[in-house]
Amino acid sequence: MKKKKVLFISQEITPYLEESELSNAGRFLPQGIQEAGKEIRTFMPKFGCINERRNQLHEVIRLSGMNLIINDTDHPLIIKVGSIQPARMQVYFIDSEDFFNRKGTTHCHETKKHCHGWMTSLVPLYIKTSYSKDPIFENSKVVYSIYNNNFDKTLNQNFADKAMMDGISDEHVADYKKTSFVDINKAAMNLSDAVVMGCEKIHPELEDYFNTIDKPKLNYHDAESFVQAHSEFYDEILESVLQD
Repeated sequence: MKKKKVLFISQEITPYLEESELSNAGRFLPQGIQEAGKEIRTFMPKFGCINERRNQLHEVIRLSGMNLIINDTDHPLIIKVGSIQPARMQVYFIDSEDFFNRKGTTHCHETKKHCHGWMTSLVPLYIKTSYSKDPIFENSKVVYSIYNNNFDKTLNQNFADKAMMDGISDEHVADYKKTSFVDINKAAMNLSDAVVMGCEKIHPELEDYFNTIDKPKLNYHDAESFVQAHSEFYDEILESVLQD
């Protein structure tokens, strides 16, 4: 029987960025799911603070050369790969001089790096719209995790407009018109097939929304049961693909 496949898209992964609850999840969850018998791939941004030589990153020629189009401007993307040897796991890096060529992560200056899960919030939108007919994604299920990494300010007011691609309508991005931390997470939750509480404590408004949303959910699990709970949850979600 073919292995079940899980693609992880993470804002941060240790040891490439400093340890946090999110970076540890990005590091140890894929390893645990791989050891449980599933085929995994892991992606994250290649921020400028990640040393390519020290981490032995190299370009994946066959995957590079794609362009990201925002406001009718092409932004070349380069894909690089590194290995976490103890885990026998590869990590693919999305590199772009236009977006990630800076020493910080979510800020342009050297501070404590809080890498926010909300930066993956557009993935459910794209998989459910622009890429819904792509053979790679047409039978995919999207799981979105919420973390306690709040920010006070709002994103650019044109955030939803910049997210537009072929196959996306104004109706699709309606939930992304409001750009606070809470609103962006809610938008991603609405478009996902399942939702995970990644931290024991999250924003109270998001916790209330999580408790009321009508779709498969996984509550917070500590390190002792973290991998097993996720693996069983993935099996439940993937089983629903076969039933659809």
